[in-house]
Amino acid sequence: MAKSLLIVESPTKAKTLQKYLGKEYDVRSTKGHVRDLPKNELGVDVDKDFQAKYVTIVGKAKVISELKKAAAGVPDIYLGPDPDREGEAIAWHIAESLGEKNHRFHRVLLTEITQKAIREALAKPVPLNRARFESQQARRILDRLVGYQLSPLLWQKVKAGLSAGRVQSVALRLLVDREKAILAFVPEEYWTMTACLAAKEPPRFAARLVKYRGKDIKPGNITAIENILADLEEAAFTVAGVEKKPQKRNPAPPFITSTLQMEANRRLRFSPQNTMRVAQRLYEGMTLGDEGPVGLITYMRTDSTRVSGEALEAVRSFIGGAFGEKFLPKSPHRYKSPKGAQEAHEAIRPTDVNRRPEDVKKFLKKDEFALYELIWRRFVASQMAQALFQLTTVDVEAADYLFRATATVMTFPGFTVLYQETSEEVEKEEKLPRLTQGENLELVDFDPQQHFTKPPPRYTEASLIKELEVQGIGRPSTYATILGNLQTRDYVLKIKTRLRPTELGMAVSDLLVDSFPDVMDPKFTAHLEENLDRIAEGEASWLEIMREFYGPFAQELKDAKGRMPAMRTLPSGFTCPKCGKELLIRWGRAGEFLGCSAYPECDFTQDVQRDAQGDLLPPSAPMEGHAGTPESKLGPTGLVCPDCGKELVVRRGRKGEFLGCSGYPKCRFTRDLVWGPDGKPILAEPGEQTGGAPCPQEGCDGHLVKRRSRRGIFYGCSRYPKCSFTLNQPPVEVPCPQCGFPWLRKKGKKLLCPKDACDYEESAPADAAVGG
Repeated sequence: MAKSLLIVESPTKAKTLQKYLGKEYDVRSTKGHVRDLPKNELGVDVDKDFQAKYVTIVGKAKVISELKKAAAGVPDIYLGPDPDREGEAIAWHIAESLGEKNHRFHRVLLTEITQKAIREALAKPVPLNRARFESQQARRILDRLVGYQLSPLLWQKVKAGLSAGRVQSVALRLLVDREKAILAFVPEEYWTMTACLAAKEPPRFAARLVKYRGKDIKPGNITAIENILADLEEAAFTVAGVEKKPQKRNPAPPFITSTLQMEANRRLRFSPQNTMRVAQRLYEGMTLGDEGPVGLITYMRTDSTRVSGEALEAVRSFIGGAFGEKFLPKSPHRYKSPKGAQEAHEAIRPTDVNRRPEDVKKFLKKDEFALYELIWRRFVASQMAQALFQLTTVDVEAADYLFRATATVMTFPGFTVLYQETSEEVEKEEKLPRLTQGENLELVDFDPQQHFTKPPPRYTEASLIKELEVQGIGRPSTYATILGNLQTRDYVLKIKTRLRPTELGMAVSDLLVDSFPDVMDPKFTAHLEENLDRIAEGEASWLEIMREFYGPFAQELKDAKGRMPAMRTLPSGFTCPKCGKELLIRWGRAGEFLGCSAYPECDFTQDVQRDAQGDLLPPSAPMEGHAGTPESKLGPTGLVCPDCGKELVVRRGRKGEFLGCSGYPKCRFTRDLVWGPDGKPILAEPGEQTGGAPCPQEGCDGHLVKRRSRRGIFYGCSRYPKCSFTLNQPPVEVPCPQCGFPWLRKKGKKLLCPKDACDYEESAPADAAVGG
């Protein structure tokens, strides 16, 4: 009798499932999507009801062939990709690839990977969900129609290589709108007045001026402060009232995707992309010694705060045993999920609450442990008792003025023994002396302080995710990719933890807002998300939604091709140090640079340099004989340009250092920077580059270049000697299905992910395409 076949999308997940299921099931992996729209064309026929042209993804033909062999003679096939719309699309495409003639396909929804959950899911499979698949297909086609038609427009009007996206561009608009608000902000002066007072008993305390003759007061200048001080010169300070009242603070709900990304960003300084990569590993299974691979958390792409009854019982039992009955509320906390949440999913929680972080620490990498501990603590705390406080408010009268002091004291820690609020949310405990109404106080001193109103802050990754969620733009599962794209496309700079749009980002956003007001409208985008949800619930036709969107969009696209202005340069605010004319921001193959507006009469150019705040630095004077950059002063190489005969210099661009001709822009010769054994640059032979395959070392912005040594050809990082990463064989141009890194390395008969934090591996196909 043939084994039952279970197909999932991840090799790690397959390994964990095989451990639990043993010989009953043959568990196979697709290593991600198997079919998608083609990369080199639109792939959507808008005149034939938006018919999608799905093709087998490069490198997946062998995977499908192996699955067909495994499925031969197997009547029942179980499809267990992730329990979301993306997973539904993978399941749908697997079924179409294997053919429905000889098989019965069953959908298995694995919200957690534990022995019990797997058995229950296999015992109660569900049919493939057409509505969910059509919702994902509608999203994919919408994104393709917008991205593949707006991006070429930007290439034509601004510069090659730019991208636009249905959600990405709206997120960029939020950043640009905030930056404009900051630039337009005019600070206003205001003052605060605090009185330092002493009672019969210590300690001294500070009371802040809040009212004048019963009305709120906010002094606007030093004159107002001087008048107040004059009024209070002989005034007596008397306690007008003391009020004490209890306060309660509820624990935060367990994580959903967006709140996990936000909190991991705040607490652990993880990027959203890194958070999702690590969470994926924790979900799919970590090897815990003799126990083997174990799924440590539930599915991490969810917008529901629901927790199963069994998990609630387990966590309440754990709290009672570990902390005592005082820390256990009478009934479980129930949390409201965001609008449109898929309640079939659960919140992100540990699969076994009794598996404490310290129990698994020795088996996990540092980032894995940090994220698991955060998820575990948040979940357990979410079902613990409230924290209790006493708030004391003291009003002090002086002439016609009212001062107020407050103090908050914790009376019962509750959930805070396990999960403290982030530092910016913790209230500082103030202490007040024992005071009684009518008591006279001694004025020790006044402390007037001048202030100015502050502009709205730039978004952090966490606060932008929060804003996208509040406005209903995109879905939490897409936020990590969106934020990554905005930075890799040079639309946004990350200044410490804050996101600042570049000049390029602001220009692109303005062009798109002007030509595509609907696509760039957050409310329109949110409404489209609601329609995609309606499709998934079977409440709307995906074709009707597509037609409703595409008619106006096609007209806007047609109009924009004629009226969108070209923006090949932007003003820099600087003058050319060579001729005195205006310098413009321009973009070339190596990134942004400053170029003289008088070109070709004046050939001054300089790589853009920024300060720590992301502001453009003024140009420096050109070097004698060079059009020059600051780097060219430091980096004449003595090498001769093979195109024009002038000297080659070391320059720095967006992707790091490179060799460029000192005759630029008349000669545009460039070559990857390769260091010789003597530590000096050498001119690599044409073709001795890998097309910019990024270096996998954490924090390195270099890329791989082909080099020669006495032992033969090898591949090394362009940032050498700062980075010493090397590879004996060329990188294989296939993205890692587990973490998305754009290439794999070949080792014997296996392909491995080169990232230290990723353990993906697969058998190397004979036709593996390599770079170089």
